[in-house]
Amino acid sequence: MSFANYFPIWDKLTSEQQERLLSVTMLRQVKAGTMLHNGNSDCLGLLLIRSGQLRVYTISDDGREVTLYRLLDMDVCLFSASCVMPDIQFEVIVEAEKDTELWVIPSCIYKEFMNESLPIATFTNQLISSRFSEIMWLMDQIMWKSFDKRLAAFLLEESALEGSTSLKITHEKIANHMGTAREVVTRMLRYFQSEELVKLTRGAVELVDVKGMEKLMEEA
Repeated sequence: MSFANYFPIWDKLTSEQQERLLSVTMLRQVKAGTMLHNGNSDCLGLLLIRSGQLRVYTISDDGREVTLYRLLDMDVCLFSASCVMPDIQFEVIVEAEKDTELWVIPSCIYKEFMNESLPIATFTNQLISSRFSEIMWLMDQIMWKSFDKRLAAFLLEESALEGSTSLKITHEKIANHMGTAREVVTRMLRYFQSEELVKLTRGAVELVDVKGMEKLMEEA
């Protein structure tokens, strides 16, 4: 499918705006592990995912990472165009978790569209609101939900993303996603294994009792 099929409000743009947008939009292919955006000083542009998977995360003062959200097919990344939002100071890093194909709309062009197009301005505000809602939900989970439930939820989410109960993921990578220490993850995974919820092998976690994980996650 073409860019027009992926851009959420394509049909709300004028034909002139559509032509201008197509003339400046670039299709890029990036390998897993590629860093696309690094903090407020970097202003790559708006990213529209054609295929693949991106990770948006932040780093604490003591160097711990925490995943804020993932971006999949047809998702839009706005924080990579941070210079179009001068009143929002929120430093994030955007990295390709899988080989990804995406369109890039230059920040300067997108800012012009925001100023002249009510549909694009409205869409941008809705996108900002949606992303901050996700981040606030994550903060609520970190502050109030016990780590065993958070870890169960994370593993179930990974399983859904990968379409498999066998996850090739290290304890270190899980810790980076969840904003904690590797040792904390290892202890909890070993507890899960003792409860026959997972099976641990080098560099992998296999979910052996999905229903048990779901029950754990949902317990009050």
